[in-house]
Amino acid sequence: MAKAKSTYFCQQCGYESAKWLGQCPSCKQWNTFVEEVVEKASSKVPEWRSTSAPSTSRRSNKAAIINEIVYQDEQRLATPDTEFNRVLGGGIVPGSLVLIGGEPGIGKSTLMLQLALGIPKVKTLYISGEESERQIKMRAERLSQSSKANCYILTETSTQQIFKQIETVQPDIVVIDSIQTLHSSQIESAPGSVSQVRECTAELLRFAKETSTPVFIVGHITKDGSIAGPKVLEHMVDTVLQFEGDRNHVYRILRAVKNRFGSSSELGIYEMQGSGLREVSNPSEIMISQRDEPVSGVAIAAMLEGVRPLMIEVQALVSNSAFGTPQRTSTGFDTKRLSMLLAVLEKRFGFRLSAQDVFLNIAGGLRVEDPAIDLAVIAALISSQQDIPLPSQVTFAGEVGLSGEIRAVNRIEQRITEAEKLGFEGIFISKYNTKGLDAKKYDIAIRPLATLENLFSALFG
Repeated sequence: MAKAKSTYFCQQCGYESAKWLGQCPSCKQWNTFVEEVVEKASSKVPEWRSTSAPSTSRRSNKAAIINEIVYQDEQRLATPDTEFNRVLGGGIVPGSLVLIGGEPGIGKSTLMLQLALGIPKVKTLYISGEESERQIKMRAERLSQSSKANCYILTETSTQQIFKQIETVQPDIVVIDSIQTLHSSQIESAPGSVSQVRECTAELLRFAKETSTPVFIVGHITKDGSIAGPKVLEHMVDTVLQFEGDRNHVYRILRAVKNRFGSSSELGIYEMQGSGLREVSNPSEIMISQRDEPVSGVAIAAMLEGVRPLMIEVQALVSNSAFGTPQRTSTGFDTKRLSMLLAVLEKRFGFRLSAQDVFLNIAGGLRVEDPAIDLAVIAALISSQQDIPLPSQVTFAGEVGLSGEIRAVNRIEQRITEAEKLGFEGIFISKYNTKGLDAKKYDIAIRPLATLENLFSALFG
């Protein structure tokens, strides 16, 4: 029996200390340290290794010259879900460990069960520590996919028993729902504690790498929206996916926060239905509201989410303030950047916005960080203040500087192509984006601008 020792962990960020501390040196939170009894792992053979294999069969690693290393592309396993494949970078990589986080009830278990049931000719093992077999069967019936013969369900929380079942079933894909419910006999603390989450994840990581079996683990999130447990958990896994959305809306967003096998800026959009999650192949159409009459304060922006072009609707409302201090509220857009754009309008162009309330909303529940949306935000703000509707078939793509100039944005060709595909008649861009741009090959009017003054003259006279 290995000697046990007592260690203190911060329940907020996972910082480890030999003694109790009032304030965590890492996250600066107070009274977050708890004592946990940690037992050093023994040197026995892990459960997933065959007991009949000799202990000397494992190859010892040696240093190799980089020019002599033979590189081959990973043979990815493509799923029927094209949105999921896009976020992963093209499919599931053998031996990868993927962490999926999201709010309770957002649809993480539904997404993972659809993955386990939807891949044909692939043996999957769905391990749940939160639901019974009957509950999982009920969800599978609702998904209309309960007839798959090579999907195994296991309700277990002990990692030792889980690895015994894995050795028996020999699955091609393993799904863990969720990591906070698992516990290892190597650690004496309770399930869900920092040490248990870290140890269970380390065991799953060793299993995935040594057997080349992809493992998906579901993780809870904290109040501030980050993955619960130590921050080192996100560093241990290969891919971190964030499942976002408002439970009051039907649309869900799967975002890659970290990806060792592809882009970390990809985005997948789903629609929650009674029969499960449905892929949204053209998200630009659902992000734009359909109106019979033009309304002031609404502008369409051509943005990029990763490498995917999207057309989103920016809604602004500017009204006289009834109180001494005007309100500045934004949903889906950085409030500090909104304040900067308002200051540019007031300082450079004389718009008196300091005594007015300003509300900004990005339709569809998206959180936008692309600076190319600045031009659409400015157009929506002035349209609302002047109560002049913008042309419905015009879109915007440009970054606004502090002096009022319109700066160039990246991948302007993709933005123009997406606007043309959706039937827009014109797009306002920076004149610095026209260098090397062949405007004749597009069936959309390209309107280059140098400053915001040119924009105001073109839209409001």
